[in-house]
Amino acid sequence: MSGVPFASSHASDAAVLAVIPARLGATRLPRKPLRLLGGAPIVTRVWERVVESRVAQRVVVATDSDEVAAVLRERGAEVAMTRADHPSGTDRVAEVAERPEYRAYGIVVNVQGDEPFVRTDAIDAAVVMVTGRGFAIGTCATAAPREILGNPDIVKVVCDDAGRALYFSRAPIPWLREDDGERRDALVRQHVGLYACTRVALQRWVALPMHDLERVERLEQLRPLAAGMDIGVAVVAPGPLGGIDTEDDLTRANALWDDLYAGRP
Repeated sequence: MSGVPFASSHASDAAVLAVIPARLGATRLPRKPLRLLGGAPIVTRVWERVVESRVAQRVVVATDSDEVAAVLRERGAEVAMTRADHPSGTDRVAEVAERPEYRAYGIVVNVQGDEPFVRTDAIDAAVVMVTGRGFAIGTCATAAPREILGNPDIVKVVCDDAGRALYFSRAPIPWLREDDGERRDALVRQHVGLYACTRVALQRWVALPMHDLERVERLEQLRPLAAGMDIGVAVVAPGPLGGIDTEDDLTRANALWDDLYAGRP
């Protein structure tokens, strides 16, 4: 599999660059990008998934780790080395997107490096929120069972009637005070960790100072939201698994990988 640019089968008014930020500094799952999923490092599985989606004309992994870079290059991935002091993945993505070789791409997609099961329709939907709906930033969410509300490792989102994000949180939002069955359950949305931005919006995002909400929730999307930037949230079908954050997540991911991709190298 090659990281060479190709023509996308998805119509768009602007060329799309996908950037996958990857760092080794995770605390809940140490050395996360290099942990094995189906016999290969997680970060290479994410890269494969994004390339196969064909939503982006070019896919690059952004990392500050020589070790991560070497593993990816062995697989044929395009890698951009970045500074080590970025406060978030989006800051790392923005550093790469501003380099001369990537400035021809008007839309930048940030796919988290721990989402190896990210769906093509989710990536595409986030892009459409920008190119078709006019939001500065596009992302996705899925309908989810009420049980996620008590799990701080799962990010929840609530939106207005136009699909504009009102807030993201690790806390149980919305608070289901009234028990009115299906109407209540329909309000529960799990955020999908990817973003599409115009180049201008991305640079505005990272030029903002870290907001206190971002700092306390550890959610980078609260920085632009608190500054009044519109984030459009497309509701898509749930994927087989979300991001991999813990040892238990990795165990579940490997079991799922064996079910879905048995025999894949």
